[in-house]
Amino acid sequence: MTYSVPAIFATDSYKLTHSEMYPEGMELLFSTWVPRSDRIAKSSGRQLPGQEGVVFFGITDTINKIGSIFDTWFERRESEVLDEYIEFFTDFLKVAPATEQVERIRALHQLGFLPIAIKHLPEGTVTKTGVVQAVIYNTEKEFAWVTNYLESLFSTLQWAAQTTASIARNYRSLAESYAEMTCDNNLHVDWQCHDFSMRGLSSLETSSSAQLGHLLYFNGTDTLPALFHGKKIYSDFDVSQFGSVPATEHSVMCAGGELSEKETFQRILKVYPTGIVSVVSDTWDLWKVLTQILPDIKSEIMGRDGKLVIRPDSGNPVDIICGRPGAYPGTPEYKGVIELLWDVFGGTVNSKGYKVLDSHIGAIYGDSITLERAAEIFELLDIKGFASSNIVLGVGSFTYQHNTRDTYGFAMKATAAIVNGVERQLFKDPVTDDGTKRSFKGFTSTRYNEVDEYYTVDGLTWDEMQKDELSQFETFDFELDLEYGRRFFKPSWLEARSEARV
Repeated sequence: MTYSVPAIFATDSYKLTHSEMYPEGMELLFSTWVPRSDRIAKSSGRQLPGQEGVVFFGITDTINKIGSIFDTWFERRESEVLDEYIEFFTDFLKVAPATEQVERIRALHQLGFLPIAIKHLPEGTVTKTGVVQAVIYNTEKEFAWVTNYLESLFSTLQWAAQTTASIARNYRSLAESYAEMTCDNNLHVDWQCHDFSMRGLSSLETSSSAQLGHLLYFNGTDTLPALFHGKKIYSDFDVSQFGSVPATEHSVMCAGGELSEKETFQRILKVYPTGIVSVVSDTWDLWKVLTQILPDIKSEIMGRDGKLVIRPDSGNPVDIICGRPGAYPGTPEYKGVIELLWDVFGGTVNSKGYKVLDSHIGAIYGDSITLERAAEIFELLDIKGFASSNIVLGVGSFTYQHNTRDTYGFAMKATAAIVNGVERQLFKDPVTDDGTKRSFKGFTSTRYNEVDEYYTVDGLTWDEMQKDELSQFETFDFELDLEYGRRFFKPSWLEARSEARV
């Protein structure tokens, strides 16, 4: 992977001068990575199942990318990187870097590896907010300044995947809760929320890395870059466990012509005589499709060895799927998609008394699905006597892109230092803050208690932290664990996915 930004400039500008500002004799700087808040839970109009918890995920990708960008920098000639540093520093800050600053950059380049260790929870671990999920510190005394120099790079690489994974977990928990209430089993849940987000995400990079978080909790995705990326960075990532289905878009339906919409349905069923095929059905008149076209071709649908999935994606998803209460009773708008499909194709009643559509027909809604709307859809289907398994939800960029680092309040903050051999506890506690920005003090350890919760202990000494047998952290050392240019750090995907679903 090629980066256009030199490693030493992959940071915020104010980091360029911090090495001069730290106290003389600073030998070690220790920082924590913490999700400090949950804006999704706070902003929700209702308490939804599974909303509490933040998934620690993406550290494999973050470590590999940090290693890769510095690998490229270390391989360049010393004179080249120093000239570049001096020139850019001077042009940007309008003052030449101090000799000591240049010598620090020279020393790091000559070292040839990042003198950094990262202790972190296992991939997929779920914690409450306010729990330290990773710590970062320097492994060579003269490079204490490097720890927080990496803050901006670490953060920009790490927060998005965790946010996607945590949101996907919310959807998974919601789907599981309604499966337990209304279904005979939860076999459908792996496929119930499908990732449709790629076209609305900020970059191909986001589609590749952040959307791996969705795959911790669901098997369905149309975001193909995430699959290729997962295969690249995890040792046992198996693309075959994920999937999608043949599906039309509006261009297909329009090309067939409005007056020939029924014939387009029939042609698609012949092109795919078996298996699942999804057809967008609201290019013109969804209600006509449900009450005229589908009844006309019912025998062809029921004669297939497979399922036809009807996909509307316009209007209010709740009203379209479940029916609009304010509509005239008995009309298609009043009944909604699921009830109209039941009227035509019928189905069975499961052991819990809920209706399940015939296996030859189904529905997916692929637009504007939020966690609140998903909950309302499941709730209204429950009220109408339909199992939650009757609907698949396409989760898109409205869910996965409208987020920031502050969605879960992620922050990397220094909490301990050693200066001239003396340990110092570092902390911030702004009097003007509501408590969210209060940091931990000193060296920390994250442990696991008897009620299945991770918690953080702070105020430790360096020796106590290093020798803590209760710590749940794994350690990655860039000097010991990453052979630049020869291999990637590739842990187990199955372990990450299993940890996330505990």
